[in-house]
Amino acid sequence: MSRQALDELKQQILLLDYLQAHYWRPVRRLSRGRLMGLCPLHADHKPSFLVDPHKNLFYCYGCTRGGDVIRFAELYHQVKFSQALSLLRQWRGLTSVLHEAASFYRIQLHRHGGAVAYLYERGIQSSELIEHMRIGYAPGGCLRGWLTQLGYSVPVLRQTGLVTAAGYDAYTNRVVFPLEGNLYGRSLSASAPPHRFLPGTKGGLYAWEQARQYPEVILVEGLFDYAVLWQAGFHNVTCAMGNHLNVHQYRQLCDSPRTVYLTFDADMNGSGQRAAQSLACQLTDQGVNVRAVALPKGHDPNSFFIRGGDARQFKALLEVAQ
Repeated sequence: MSRQALDELKQQILLLDYLQAHYWRPVRRLSRGRLMGLCPLHADHKPSFLVDPHKNLFYCYGCTRGGDVIRFAELYHQVKFSQALSLLRQWRGLTSVLHEAASFYRIQLHRHGGAVAYLYERGIQSSELIEHMRIGYAPGGCLRGWLTQLGYSVPVLRQTGLVTAAGYDAYTNRVVFPLEGNLYGRSLSASAPPHRFLPGTKGGLYAWEQARQYPEVILVEGLFDYAVLWQAGFHNVTCAMGNHLNVHQYRQLCDSPRTVYLTFDADMNGSGQRAAQSLACQLTDQGVNVRAVALPKGHDPNSFFIRGGDARQFKALLEVAQ
């Protein structure tokens, strides 16, 4: 690869974007726009990893390694230079195609009244919320054509999971929520599996960058739970997309002193409560202050608001949480 091609690749993939996609977060901001955080290249307990977004460079004062985005990919993935280039090109393509797919689905939402009506039934009634969550709709049968017109090949679309092996749109008749490196689709049809993600990880906690700014965080299971709470004014809410956290989500909750209000589903079979109890023990061992919110039996936050609950009543549940 020529020097010009390398420079173009580094211009297309900003170091900070790549770091954040791999769950790096700054802990403090320095002068001239520089950022400092824990080093993702070694076991770091004191922030020593300096990032200069303007120069697209990093340096760690702990392990004394530094460089550009290509060097970071080499070190982080422990691969050779040529393999790092391949990984970066692949990541650039995945990020780009997911962004285009999410944009396409957002346009489709307002062209399909049934999808908007479904959101309304699930308590999502605010246009501000729909914009905040970038909610879209996948009608099926048209995404492949749109993306191939933009220049994406069918093999690339199959690799991302947006298109099936047979060449059809993977998401059909689903409300779609963009995630960190993935898309979640909720089926409107009772005959299809209700939940669907693209291949790969579900990523970190939903909208964590906003929620982590608060000393108290509300953790819920589902995106529709998140939606009704955010709509009701609880902007310190985040979502795990299930009641079992992955390692990254767990570390996010433990990254600084805070109180976490576990607001899991009050399932009739007790599964949500047991998951909350188990997580509470783990978080407490890490010094996190935990409160378990007791919803009415058989309810999740979404159904609590749909069935007539309001912000004042939910706040009362937070106040008595133990």
